[in-house]
Amino acid sequence: MTRVLGFGLALTVAVTVAEWWAWGRPAVVAGATFGVLATAIQTMAAARVRPALAGPLPELVRRWSMGMGLRLLGVALFAAAVAVDRKLFPPLPSALGYLGVLIPLLFGETRVAR
Repeated sequence: MTRVLGFGLALTVAVTVAEWWAWGRPAVVAGATFGVLATAIQTMAAARVRPALAGPLPELVRRWSMGMGLRLLGVALFAAAVAVDRKLFPPLPSALGYLGVLIPLLFGETRVAR
């Protein structure tokens, strides 16, 4: 879990710096917030699925589905944040903060499952 957390936080910093360079200060809060959210979600999802990797398939599918539900909750939180305060959470920097961290972490999760 510490590898996921460390890699996620490093990705969050990289995405936030790139957004700051591209859009300036208004994008920093959005990128950092959704990068940290993606890191937290992926860490929780990985913690749920890892113990079931060696177990029966139905348990693995159940735990994997819970992780996907958490990721979908992150998308709902993104939509809510953008709808509530578009100035603090501009849509593009917010989406890139979330997806720019979550997608590489998902690819890393597939390496663990092998």
